[in-house]
Amino acid sequence: MRTLKLVVQYDGTDYAGFQIQPDRPTVQGVLEQTAAAILGHPVRLTAAGRTDAGVHALGQVVALNTATPLPLDKTVEVFNGRLPADIAVARAEEVEAGFHPRFDARRKRYSYRLLNREVRSPFICRYAWHVREALDAEAMAAGTACLEGEHDFASFCAGGAETNSTVRTLYSLDVAREGDLLEIWAEGSGFLYQMVRIIVGTLVAVGLGRLSVESVAQVLAAKDRAAAGPPAPPQGLCLARVVY
Repeated sequence: MRTLKLVVQYDGTDYAGFQIQPDRPTVQGVLEQTAAAILGHPVRLTAAGRTDAGVHALGQVVALNTATPLPLDKTVEVFNGRLPADIAVARAEEVEAGFHPRFDARRKRYSYRLLNREVRSPFICRYAWHVREALDAEAMAAGTACLEGEHDFASFCAGGAETNSTVRTLYSLDVAREGDLLEIWAEGSGFLYQMVRIIVGTLVAVGLGRLSVESVAQVLAAKDRAAAGPPAPPQGLCLARVVY
């Protein structure tokens, strides 16, 4: 039995998230159906993260087991020949039995994009949150300082999360602006349910002047989801990389 590790990219716009759901299109469902057709047996894969509906990935990692002797150097080509245009396998490798994309991960890196101008763009509306009011990127960057490091991020965890602890480590949280585009990069040991989106929503409130820079630390200290604002919409979020 072989274990294949695949790095997968996808546009999540037309999917109800990564994880399989009854009667709804999901990235996992498409990948498993495709893998089963290629390998000649049912496939159940594991993934580094269960991205929500509308969230994208450049570096999602999945693993599957098979005894089928598909040549490794042909795996990417064969999968991409069958996958739809909005899902692609970027890399493939054979790993040791027992590898788990989620539990073996050391770090994950997410990006979140915002289009900050009055007029929306049909070219990036699937991949960025359109915020019409002017955002103060410097204030947003200042608001990230208290969030870096190891903290209890209960205020930034949406209800319904399945976790034993809300303590996580954010190694870096950066805000960069280039013209009308803002990008927020978050790299951490792991992330709670909707954690990045809630952080982005809070930072946008700072950028709009609705929340002070100092208030971000108060939101964190509250350890209460009600203390933070609503999450940013999903289309700006992308799972960029998983580090092992």
